[in-house]
Amino acid sequence: MPKPRETAVYTHGHHESVLRSHTWRTAANSAAHLLGSLEPGMRILDVGCGPGTITADLAALVPHGHVTGVDRAPEIVEVARATAAARGAANTDFAVADVHALDHPDDTFCVVHAHQVLQHVGDPVRALREMRRVVRPGGIVAVRDSDYGAMTWYPASPGMDDWLALYRRVARANGGEPDAGRRLKAWALEAGFTDITATSSTWTFSTPAEREWWSGLWAERTLESTYAGRAVEGGHATAERLRAVSAAWRDWGERPEGWFAVLHGEILCRV
Repeated sequence: MPKPRETAVYTHGHHESVLRSHTWRTAANSAAHLLGSLEPGMRILDVGCGPGTITADLAALVPHGHVTGVDRAPEIVEVARATAAARGAANTDFAVADVHALDHPDDTFCVVHAHQVLQHVGDPVRALREMRRVVRPGGIVAVRDSDYGAMTWYPASPGMDDWLALYRRVARANGGEPDAGRRLKAWALEAGFTDITATSSTWTFSTPAEREWWSGLWAERTLESTYAGRAVEGGHATAERLRAVSAAWRDWGERPEGWFAVLHGEILCRV
């Protein structure tokens, strides 16, 4: 029987405005729920490693262990390799892989980590089962995903409301689930995990520099990324509507009272 393969389409693509966000991520700001469970000799699989910044951080935290980073996109795997090399993370390796059919034997890793992955896959329960398969007895599957429906901001903005409704529609049309954060525990239970610690945490953007950065990358992503193309090609938005949404992001970023919070669901599943 052939192995299952990914059926969803990655909504964001790898435009510079997307990578600007991904390379900002660290183990501290994106995997804090896992860090207290790490030990120096662990072997870790980082699923959906993206440009490798979290992967390299994890490698530094397990200096006598090893971290394997995998991603579906060959071009981004090369970026991750370069990131690890620049950081001197010799205890890493990288490969192209699909989380629904990992190329590793059962019971290979002490930890499997996935950040902002399950919201983009076609079958998150199957993905969790596959992550569980490659974890050794006593190991951990650690997952963190944002929840778009729970994102909130101030001041109110009809243009930002339109952004959220549009993004959720496009992501679901691509086969993903943008409100993944709230579903992680339920998916883990369905995947067969019984020892689950479910938590949450946020990213908050409020200072002038934070607002400029966060609003700028979304304003650009709305006009120039793969997401923008899919919004138009899928009949979800016109170019004019995207320009209005982009302008709303710029306007929010210039407001001194501006505040934006991204809620994340998190799970630590012990095998």
